[in-house]
Amino acid sequence: MEQQALDRGTLPKLQINRLRMDDVKAAFADGWRDFRSYPTFGLFFGAIYALGGLFIAVMLTYYHLPWMIIPVAIGFPLIGPFVAVGLYEISRRNQKGEAISWKAVLAEVFRQRERQLSWMAFVVLFIFWIWIYQVRLLMALFLGFRIPATLDAFVDVVLTTPPGLLFLTVGTVVGAVLATILFTATVISMPLLLDHDVDFVTAMLTSMRTVIDNPAPMLAFGVFVAALSILSLIPLFLGLLVVLPVAGHATWHLYRRAITAT
Repeated sequence: MEQQALDRGTLPKLQINRLRMDDVKAAFADGWRDFRSYPTFGLFFGAIYALGGLFIAVMLTYYHLPWMIIPVAIGFPLIGPFVAVGLYEISRRNQKGEAISWKAVLAEVFRQRERQLSWMAFVVLFIFWIWIYQVRLLMALFLGFRIPATLDAFVDVVLTTPPGLLFLTVGTVVGAVLATILFTATVISMPLLLDHDVDFVTAMLTSMRTVIDNPAPMLAFGVFVAALSILSLIPLFLGLLVVLPVAGHATWHLYRRAITAT
């Protein structure tokens, strides 16, 4: 397997491995195996994510902003990598043969507040905020100030009027760009920060280099996860109960295949 060394001085020497589509398939297979081995943990973290989505939808309805439900629901999976930290820890412990318990997993999750992962959380939430802001901006540009007051009316305007279709097209392109940037910066950096004491800038650069050096398999992984995440939103976010833990475990295994630390 071809490798490229990244010299980080006193930090762990990180090597980016060449990936193939078989590695992506194997990562998902391993992720599914971890979920089946520890379903209670997976459902717990998936429930946090799903309930968070439902809470946002309820609050938007309460504040008479139902037309924001769809943009928020589409952008909501962007924060998935941060929520999946506990799942990375489960896969890490399972892979190393360490004991897996609620105390050990949750203690490691809370310990991340004192490490560089907290800075990555800021990056993730900042890009999510940009997503929401650009949606509001595009609505003002293409739909003006007569945004429908109900979700059904909003969907009708977006799908049946020229301004709505233009808003949908431009918003999709902008959203795809933001999602690609975030995926590139976090897909490897999140599990790397959990696994090693490196700074978040090094982790982000390593993640970006990994995607750049392995564009086809990495982007295929991202597109598949994104498609599953969007589909899982349809039944009241309930699909996230399974999709999030499987994707989280799979991300860990893809990271382990992509990066070798010495």
